[in-house]
Amino acid sequence: MSKNFDLVVIGAGPGGYIAAIRAAQLGLSVACIDAWKTKDGKPAPGGTCTNVGCIPSKALLQSSEHFEHAGHHFAEHGISTGKLSIDIGKMLERKNQVVKQNNEGILYLFKKNKVTFFNGLASFSKAVEGGFEVAVEGDKPETLVGKQVIIATGSNARALPNLPFDEQVVLSNDGALDITSAPKSLAIIGSGVIGLELGSVWRRLGSEVTILEGLPTFLPAADEAVAKEAKKAFDKQGLKIELGAKVGEVKTAKNSVTINYTNAKGEEQTLKADKLIVSIGRTANTNGLKPEAVGVQLDERGAVVVDGDCRTSVPGIWAVGDVVRGPMLAHKAEEEGVAVAERIVGQHGHVNFGTVPYVIYTSPEIAWVGRTEQQLKADGVKYKAGSFPFLANGRARALGDTTGLVKVIADAATDEILGVHIVGPQASELISEAVVAMEFKASSEDIARICHAHPTLSEVTKEAALAVDKRALNF
Repeated sequence: MSKNFDLVVIGAGPGGYIAAIRAAQLGLSVACIDAWKTKDGKPAPGGTCTNVGCIPSKALLQSSEHFEHAGHHFAEHGISTGKLSIDIGKMLERKNQVVKQNNEGILYLFKKNKVTFFNGLASFSKAVEGGFEVAVEGDKPETLVGKQVIIATGSNARALPNLPFDEQVVLSNDGALDITSAPKSLAIIGSGVIGLELGSVWRRLGSEVTILEGLPTFLPAADEAVAKEAKKAFDKQGLKIELGAKVGEVKTAKNSVTINYTNAKGEEQTLKADKLIVSIGRTANTNGLKPEAVGVQLDERGAVVVDGDCRTSVPGIWAVGDVVRGPMLAHKAEEEGVAVAERIVGQHGHVNFGTVPYVIYTSPEIAWVGRTEQQLKADGVKYKAGSFPFLANGRARALGDTTGLVKVIADAATDEILGVHIVGPQASELISEAVVAMEFKASSEDIARICHAHPTLSEVTKEAALAVDKRALNF
């Protein structure tokens, strides 16, 4: 027997569960379907982000950073630890508990907001009068009908050709979060967010980490000044990053992997490691969805085709998050989910791609919003820029973390902020001020005139804004 809803949301990752909750708040009857399960077979809503992405990686980054501080920085505070050791099993247990808390939190929010949750794999069956039929394949098969449907099925890790993930030696982000002991040597292909963050975790815990990056420049999406500062810090930490590496044949054995590659000079090289993490991007996930059953169009990359408002080729079916165009970021998915829920009821949901922040949770952290200096040069935009180092900030000195800088870029004529770029302590938190400023079309002068508490790291943003007009006060 069919169950009818105003809205059926497929996927309970950041885009899906947020869309479902917002739609329910707006008075719609909502069902949300998600296939994730825990190892003991219980529902695990939250998608890649909660289960094998954002949340568990931050838990491991925090644990490994504590370990590194204890081993290398506590002494300067007068703290003696004696012989240091780490129980990786306990660390993974904590990570799993953090994930579980988030899973349970989403289930609670569904109950609170009267969203009906179904645990299983969803697929389109057919268009029916007044909506779309969606089958749920799970412990208890169901057939749902939604007047509207939101596809929020996320993404999957991209594997190298002819080298599938076995999650023992060749790892995706999933397997890389469950390594039970620090490998003596760890190879990573790709120096993007996942490669840098997971490389940082295992380097701190004692692994010799080598990252092979095919591009000739480091973090080309970031501002050049920020990327240069970050690379210098990673080099100093012992995170080996080899740029311009063209990976060839990869051979696996029971407990090792051998990577043949050509370096930036064109020389043939061989790298042998205990484990390999492949972090070369992600692909849209439409596995088992059967979009063709209702006529939903996919592009050549397998992503769902949508317009600027997240409408698919079929009226009444929408798509958000990693499964559509745009950056594969959890917070971008959330904003699209809210916007679509509001559009369904006739409101004017809003997503500004120009103010979506980007963050890499390494140490130092890296964050930016808006355009980079190299982008503005390429576009012929006249601008002015100011930067200020954490080295000259009292709070950073007290923290013992003075690596990095804040850079503010503003329009040369109007002084409107065009981009803010940060590498340094708590960059992930500091970037929010820049996002707010840019959403309200603030000028660098606006930030320069705002009183910032002292001593705080946020003063570096103020000083960088002052530096746009060449009037920084503390450097």
